[in-house]
Amino acid sequence: MALGASCGLNFIHYMHMFQLNSYHADEQFKWIGKNIKDVIMRHVFTIGAILTFIICGETNASTCFIAAAFLFLGIVFSAPKKAKKKLVFTPRVMRMTVTSVILYVLLILLVFLTLGMGYASLAITMCVQILTLVMAMLANLINKPIELMINRHYINDAKRIINGLPDLTVVGLTGSYGKTSTKFYLEKLLGAKYNVLMTPESYNTTMGVVKVVRGQLNATHEIFLCEMGAKNVGEIKEICDIVKPKHGIITSIGPQHLETFKSIDNIIKTKFELADSLPDKDGIIFLNYDNEYIAKHECNKNKVTYSLGGGTDYYADNISVSENGTQFTVHNGNEEKQFATKLIGSHNVQNIVGAIAVANTLGVPFADLVMPVKRLECVPHRLQIIKGTNKTIIDDAFNSNPTGAKAALDTLAVFDGFKILVSPGMVELGEKEYELNKRFGEQAAEICDFVIAVGERQAVPIVDGLKAKGYPEEKTYVAKNLNEALAKVENIKTGGEKKIVLLENDLPDNY
Repeated sequence: MALGASCGLNFIHYMHMFQLNSYHADEQFKWIGKNIKDVIMRHVFTIGAILTFIICGETNASTCFIAAAFLFLGIVFSAPKKAKKKLVFTPRVMRMTVTSVILYVLLILLVFLTLGMGYASLAITMCVQILTLVMAMLANLINKPIELMINRHYINDAKRIINGLPDLTVVGLTGSYGKTSTKFYLEKLLGAKYNVLMTPESYNTTMGVVKVVRGQLNATHEIFLCEMGAKNVGEIKEICDIVKPKHGIITSIGPQHLETFKSIDNIIKTKFELADSLPDKDGIIFLNYDNEYIAKHECNKNKVTYSLGGGTDYYADNISVSENGTQFTVHNGNEEKQFATKLIGSHNVQNIVGAIAVANTLGVPFADLVMPVKRLECVPHRLQIIKGTNKTIIDDAFNSNPTGAKAALDTLAVFDGFKILVSPGMVELGEKEYELNKRFGEQAAEICDFVIAVGERQAVPIVDGLKAKGYPEEKTYVAKNLNEALAKVENIKTGGEKKIVLLENDLPDNY
């Protein structure tokens, strides 16, 4: 029973990490490498039990008791910890679990039928516990033909639904960052004239989009806003082949997911798969020309450009930012309009201008966009302002990138009070990860009164950046996790000033 419990706990843990790594074996192996100490500790007690049988050479009561004690300690160490994002027992996970159980049973039967009931059989059976490290990946490999068949059925059904809605206008949204916020804003602006469906939250993978199409899209919808994410070349094209976008918007290009894309050129190529998929005759791609990679990329499609400052089809200027919101003017040719929003920061204005460009091009007059812009709410965990009596939290914890992190610090700088940064830094930036996190630390040193770096490994480049700027060591704290960081925030003395706390990024459990 102890062996079974130990196997079960570790299997669930590794399945959880495998799910967070999008069921990609290469990502799982990278995770194992980065967390090798934890992995070893999860199995060291089982190894102790195995060695007990090997050294003692017999299966008497004392041997079994010592081995059971080792296994019990393993269970205690492997006990589930509170997860930020829990394992979701999807049909795919259940299929992998069934396959894994069958493999375990067959393997254990093979051991006992071959070696009998001696100590060697028990020791080898305990080795099965160590196989939990790779069992989910092995089951996924075995199930791959079935998964491909199931996915193909769902994809074909989604294509059938899209093909059955000839009057539907599909707008694709992609970008290294800013796509989710722009999608939320655009849904509100287009809602002034159209019945709009958008992919919820951050649903932006192929199967996530397919799920929305099959479960929510119907003949009453006039516009479908489809967010498209990718970690590899070809993934945007895959989504476009299903939903057939008429228009698209590329909000940004940067080093996000550089670890899987391998190069910035691959990121550019993948984002512009959206533009390549649009109809040549009447399709329009909306491009953020403040982004250097986008502005320099040759695009032969019909395009509408937008920016902050000028020189594009749509642009914003006269930007005024305060704790209470942002005011700005948007220009389109000879037309201009004053806008105000409770959202704070120039990068929010950039996303709003992109949404205004799309909505106005699709027939919503400037005058009809003023009130929807004024009513825009913060997208949860994306520079969301939460005001309290003695503390204001700027929640930018959903994810982070170099441009967004700098924008978040600029937003923090707008507020009067004792400025505290809580952050684990940024990930999936490939070889530039250390350099960009160090730069983030340097930027924080110019603005923050106190910096809490989260995660001993992740904190290193941030702290190095702070030191490079001569930031006082007594104003720096390294927390093991977010809970410890938040506890530290409560204990910081501010001399009576109100605390302004920026939560920049919150890494999932696989970091």
